Amino acid sequence: MSEPTAPATPATDPFAPLTGRVPADDAELDSFVDDLVGGLTDDELCAVMSGDGPLVRGTREMSQRYNGEPIVAGRIDRLGIPGIRFTDGPRGVVVGHSTGFPSSTARAATFDVELEERIGDAIGVEARTQGANLFAGVCVNLLRHPAWGRAQETYGEDPFLLGEFGAALVRGTTRHVIACVKHLAANSIENSRFWLDVRVHPDDLRDLYLPHFRACLDAGADSVMSAYNLVNGAPCGHSTELLDGVVRSEWGSDAFVMSDFTWGIRNARRAVLGGMDLEMPFRWRFRALPRLLRRGSVTRERLRDSARRLVRAQARGARHGEPGRYRPEVVAGPEHRALAREAAARSLVLLRNEPVRAAAGGATPVLPLDPARVGRLAVIGALATAENLGDHGSSQVHPTDVVTLLQGLVAAGARHDVEVAHLDGSDLPRARALATDCDAVVVAAGSTWRDEGEWILNAGGDRGSLRLAADQEALIRAVAAANPATVVVLNGGSAFDVDPWLEDVAALVMAWYPGMEGGHAVADVLFGEAIPGGRVTCTWPAADTRLPPFRRFARRITYGPLFGYRMMEATAQRPRFCFGFGLGYATLEWSEPRLDGVEPVDGADAWSTASLVTLSVEVTNATSVDGAEVVQAYVPLGLGTHAEPLLTLRGFARADVPAGTTVRVPVQVHVPTGVRRIHVGRSADPTGHSVVVLPG
Repeated sequence: MSEPTAPATPATDPFAPLTGRVPADDAELDSFVDDLVGGLTDDELCAVMSGDGPLVRGTREMSQRYNGEPIVAGRIDRLGIPGIRFTDGPRGVVVGHSTGFPSSTARAATFDVELEERIGDAIGVEARTQGANLFAGVCVNLLRHPAWGRAQETYGEDPFLLGEFGAALVRGTTRHVIACVKHLAANSIENSRFWLDVRVHPDDLRDLYLPHFRACLDAGADSVMSAYNLVNGAPCGHSTELLDGVVRSEWGSDAFVMSDFTWGIRNARRAVLGGMDLEMPFRWRFRALPRLLRRGSVTRERLRDSARRLVRAQARGARHGEPGRYRPEVVAGPEHRALAREAAARSLVLLRNEPVRAAAGGATPVLPLDPARVGRLAVIGALATAENLGDHGSSQVHPTDVVTLLQGLVAAGARHDVEVAHLDGSDLPRARALATDCDAVVVAAGSTWRDEGEWILNAGGDRGSLRLAADQEALIRAVAAANPATVVVLNGGSAFDVDPWLEDVAALVMAWYPGMEGGHAVADVLFGEAIPGGRVTCTWPAADTRLPPFRRFARRITYGPLFGYRMMEATAQRPRFCFGFGLGYATLEWSEPRLDGVEPVDGADAWSTASLVTLSVEVTNATSVDGAEVVQAYVPLGLGTHAEPLLTLRGFARADVPAGTTVRVPVQVHVPTGVRRIHVGRSADPTGHSVVVLPG
C-alpha cells in the first residue's frame, strides 16, 4: 500500500477572477464575452490561445510528474480572465492525490449511467477543489479492436454506449468545471498515433466514429480535444472538415478545440485556419501567431473567434458550482472512496461460474465463496499484491493509497472466518501444493501498465496478443489441475483470449482496472457481499474469431463500418462472450417485453432519432440471493457504407432485483425513421432476443 499523503490544500477558486461578474442571461453573457475579447491587445489575443508555461522547462517537469498541478493556458490578469486550468483523466483527477476510480471500461460495464453521472460529479468537485477548471477525461474513442492499448480509457465498442456514458460524465463534471471530450477522431491505435493516417469513408465516420462526440457536446461539453492521428490525409488538429465543418457547421457547437499535447499541431497557420483554438500544454507552434497576424496570414477576426470560444467556456463555468463542497478533506475522502468501491463492485463481470462437487456430495457453483465450505483460501499470482490501477501515462491518477486484491480478500476472510494464504505463483510446484491444501483458489492474472496503455518509454502501448502471458496461462492450468474450485480474476482494459484455459477453471471474473478500492470491491463480490452485475462492453473473441484489421505500427489503415458485435452478426461468427454478456448469482426470469409508449422526437440528434419508444420487461427473482439485470434493446440499422441492417444497441437499463421480488424495468429506445422492430435481450446475441413490433 502506498504511503498516505496529506489531503489537498485549499486552492483559490479557478474561476475566481470571473466570480460575480458573469451575467446569468445568455444574451448578456455574449455581450460580456465580446467586451472582454475586444479589450485584448494583439499580443494578448495570441497568448490566450496557448499554454502559459515555459516550453523546455515545463516539458522537463511534466516528464517527472505529469499534471501534478493544473496546467494553465491563456490567463490574462489585466482583464480578469483566469485561463484554462487543465486536469487530465478519466480515472479521476490527475492533479494532486485524488480518488482513483475504476477505469472507464469498468464503469461502462455497470451499464449504469446514473452512477457515471455521480462519479462525474465527484470528479468535478475534486478538480475544482484542487484548482482546476477543466476536466479533460471524457474519452469516447471507439474500441474497434481489443488490442488497443488505451481501451481502458474509453467505454467500449458501441457508439451509443459511448455517447450515453460520455454524456453522463459531462453532466456530472459540468456542475463544477468545464468538460473536454476527446480525442477527435478515429483514434484507436496507440503505438502509431503520431503518424497514422486513418482512411475512412465520410458515411462511416459520421454514422459510427463521430456521433458519440456529438452526444457529449449536446450534453454540455464546452471543449473538444483533437487527436494526434490523421484522418483521410489531414492531421486532426488541422482538419477543416472535422473542426469547422463537422463540429461547428454541422453540429452547431461553440465548444473550443484544444490540441492534444505538444505534437497535436504541426503547422500554426493550418491549425488556426482549420479551426484550432488552443495549443496545449505550452506555446510552441503558436509562437508564430503574432508574425502570422502581422503578415495577414491569419486574420484578427479569426483569432477573436477562438478567443470568444475560450472566454465563453470560462464564463459559463464560472456560473456553475457549489462552493460549500470544495473542501480539501473531500478529495479522496470517505464519501468518494465509497463511491469508487461501489462502482468497482458493480462493474465486475462474472463470465463463468460452474458447479464444483463438494466432498460431502452435491454440486454448487464455486461463487460466491461459502465460508461453510471454504475454510482456507489460496490467493495465487503476483497481481494479487500489485497496486494495479492501469495506465501510467496521461490518465494516471495518484490516490493516497490503494487496496490490493490480497488486502481485500484478507479483510473479507477475517469477516467470514476464512484463512487466506498467498503465493506469487513464480514457483509452480509450491503453487500446486498450496492449491491442493486449500478449499478454493483465487488466481490473479491479466495486464498491467507495462502491458497496455499509453505508449511511453517502451512500456504500455497496444497489446501484441490477446492471450495472457505464457507464465500466467501455465499457472492457471497448474493450479486448476490441483484444485477444481479455481477462480480466475482478470485485470485489464479490454477482452482477452481465454480459450486456452477457460474450461479448466470453475469461475472467471473480469475485474478490469478497479480503482483504489478495487481489492475490497472484488472481495465483496467473491464472498457474496455484493452482486456481480457487470456486462462486457466489447466482444470477447474465441481463438478463431476474425476481428477487424489492427497493426500496432501501421502508417495507414482503413476503418470500415464493421467491428465488434455488428461484425459478428455480419460475418456469422460466434465469439466467446458477446457484447453485453454477464452472469449473476441469481437466476432471473423475464416476461415478454411490453410496449408502453411512442413519443415523436422533433429535430435530428446524434442518433437520428425519429421517436423515443418506451418498453418494459418484468424481471422476477425467485431465488434467495439478490440479482441485477441489464435489459438491452437493439434495432436493425444499416450504418455507414454497410447498407444491410444489423442489430444495433439503441437503449438499455440496469436494475437491481432483490431476492423474491419482481421488478418492472423500463427502457427508452432511440428509434430512427422506418424501423419497425426492436429486439430485446440480455446481450447482443440475437438467439436470446424477444422482438417487439411497433405500430404503423
